[in-house]
Amino acid sequence: MTPRRSRRLALAASITGAVLVALDGTVLTVAQPTLQRDLHASVAAVQWTSTGYLVTVAALLVFAGRLGDRFGHRRVFALGVAGFAAGSAGIALAPGIGWVIALRVLQGVAGALLQPATLGLLRTVWPADRLPGAIAVRTAAIGLAAAAGPLVGGALTTYLGWRAVFLLGLPPAAAALLAALAVPAARPDQERPDRERRDRAATAAGLDLPGAGLLALTLACLVHALVTLPTDGWSAGTALGLATAALAALALARHERRTAHPLLPAALLRSPTVGPALGILLAASAAVFGTLFPATYFLQDVLGLDPLRSALRAAPLAVAMILTAIASARLAKRHGERRTLLFGMALIAVGTLLTARLDPSSGAASVGCCFLLLGSGLGAVMTTATAVIVRGAATTEAGVAGGLQQTAMNIGPALGVALAATLAGHTAPGAALTPTALVAAAVAAAGTLPALRLPGRAGAGQGPEVVTRP
Repeated sequence: MTPRRSRRLALAASITGAVLVALDGTVLTVAQPTLQRDLHASVAAVQWTSTGYLVTVAALLVFAGRLGDRFGHRRVFALGVAGFAAGSAGIALAPGIGWVIALRVLQGVAGALLQPATLGLLRTVWPADRLPGAIAVRTAAIGLAAAAGPLVGGALTTYLGWRAVFLLGLPPAAAALLAALAVPAARPDQERPDRERRDRAATAAGLDLPGAGLLALTLACLVHALVTLPTDGWSAGTALGLATAALAALALARHERRTAHPLLPAALLRSPTVGPALGILLAASAAVFGTLFPATYFLQDVLGLDPLRSALRAAPLAVAMILTAIASARLAKRHGERRTLLFGMALIAVGTLLTARLDPSSGAASVGCCFLLLGSGLGAVMTTATAVIVRGAATTEAGVAGGLQQTAMNIGPALGVALAATLAGHTAPGAALTPTALVAAAVAAAGTLPALRLPGRAGAGQGPEVVTRP
């Protein structure tokens, strides 16, 4: 098979796998009220269909990326897609809410395997200088899926019932699996040119299972606390979760310094590009989603719009994200990644500041302009920062890099929403739009600091030196 065909198949698999996860997250939100009524479930139980998935996937992303580095991203990707599809089919047949929650946790495991591998596949097959373009297409596809998800999910739930929503993921799962299996399997000396084949015991040791357990505990407690904070507030459980996450993080840092095979390679974390790019992603996603949380309530509770009209007012965000994601690869190539990221963070900051000025007299043009700026900034940052992270890692650490990128994109939105809920306090979220958006603007401004640490235009397009087979 020609290299060009391999790249196309890898890109098709990566896009379809990422779209599968994006669709699942958006359509579930639309289907939850109907699911609750049909299964006679409590609100708390239905919330766990989302919380259980988010906590599981966040806890396992980095370790799943390491599995891809060790055993091949194609294998791990195929396993993740198959597990995700099996979970979707099982939920569509689930007799009760307990089964739905359990299968959503299973989907979380599969999603953790799947998501880093979508980036690992690209890093393994695509040349470093062409990788940003592939990631741009992938990001645009995610934006399109996120925009289409509520509309498709709403139509399916209305006319076919909530179970049809979970069957929606089966066709893209089958397409992703076929595309991945068609990609030629990389030989061990191609995927890991600087490492010889190891026996099973040595490979298991290299996985750093104690570190994986500590990292999973840290992220699970952190994400659970952040996700439940908007509904439960600052309860004893929230404080305990954050304290446990902090203690586990300290234990993880100590363990990683002493172990011979760290899960989080020090060279990767200390990279002049990977670390700052992760910080930028975290700040950008926290600022945008922290603004969108009260903005959604503002549209419906303050402006009095119904859900459909609210969705139409917010549509410029998805459209701008898609278009900017495609354009950002060219911008980064022409002006450098640092300038592109600074431009994206500036758009987010301006968008949040304008959102803070919205009031009951604001018209559709004012609201649309805010969402347009937020979507443009997020599209540019997601595409460029992801390319920096994935290309900045060696092929032997592409999975871990992808896991870290996905972790940032999971924690950032949860952090932003938790911050917005804390600022709102006992006030309705829509009424607290102004102070929340101002704090989000400060978060976006802080995100420019790590962007300044990135190399200038001279470093654009440069990837790590990859040792090829002699």
